[in-house]
Amino acid sequence: MSDNLIQITPSAEPFRVGKSDGGERKPKPQWLKVRAPGGPNYRELIGLVRRQRLHTVCESAKCPNIGECWERGTATFMILGDICTRSCGFCAVKTGRPTELDESEPERVAEAVCQMHIHHAVITSVNRDELKDGGADIFRRTILAIRERRPNVTIEVLIPDFRGDPDALAAVMSAAPDILNHNVETVPRLYPRVRPQAKYPRSLEVLRRAKELRPDSLTKSGLMVGLGEEYDEVLQVMRDLVANDVDILTVGQYLQPTRMHLPVERFWTPEEFASLKEAGMEMGFRHVEAGPLVRSSYHAEEQTILLPTTQAKRP
Repeated sequence: MSDNLIQITPSAEPFRVGKSDGGERKPKPQWLKVRAPGGPNYRELIGLVRRQRLHTVCESAKCPNIGECWERGTATFMILGDICTRSCGFCAVKTGRPTELDESEPERVAEAVCQMHIHHAVITSVNRDELKDGGADIFRRTILAIRERRPNVTIEVLIPDFRGDPDALAAVMSAAPDILNHNVETVPRLYPRVRPQAKYPRSLEVLRRAKELRPDSLTKSGLMVGLGEEYDEVLQVMRDLVANDVDILTVGQYLQPTRMHLPVERFWTPEEFASLKEAGMEMGFRHVEAGPLVRSSYHAEEQTILLPTTQAKRP
């Protein structure tokens, strides 16, 4: 898998046993149907993940693109374990009390990147609110471990909000990730139901501060639709992100992982996603990925074209 790419990402804001309507799930429209995963690269990547004792958000969050991405040699790895301290209503990642911190994880992730000959690495994590720094130092060490072994790799991190701790964010940015991603996930009105332990202004501040700390790094955010938001509310979130100097936007359809999670209120059409993409580019985003199956790391490697050719900004 020589020219492959790996995305080592943390599912920034994970799982909640949400309130379902208890009724039948809405049938998925045709544009959300995907092929079952399989193929030689898919099987090889499963083996690598198991051997290195790593976690992928692809599996933990039940991503619909796992077959396509893994067959292309792209996987989204989750650091800091696979148990989240938060309980968001949309996310399939396990919630509970995490085990001890795995100090050797950065080196194992870096080894996986080397074995796959990765050119763009995406790193994500669960929330670890019980840790003083929220796991920021493990992010920092993972970035540096990858760079030490593969200096020319581009690195994207999808981070939690670290409870708004500026020192934790500064620690991550000190390692100079090429792309800093933090998802706002939904519109402010729905936060109490969808992200009860998060705060919309705090997420905007994370993105603003990240750009301030590293102006040459790209900033990125994403949100889901289908949870009861209005079109104009989505447009306002997009304006807020542009106002905080966010470069890249992703917008995708929310899919209910289990009956214990929040139900899908409606399925947005491909035409509506196309309209959001057009509106986003007009607002000033440098890149917009919008579509029913779009997720935070979907086609992330294609966004590296926006990066400056020089790597002088790296420490």
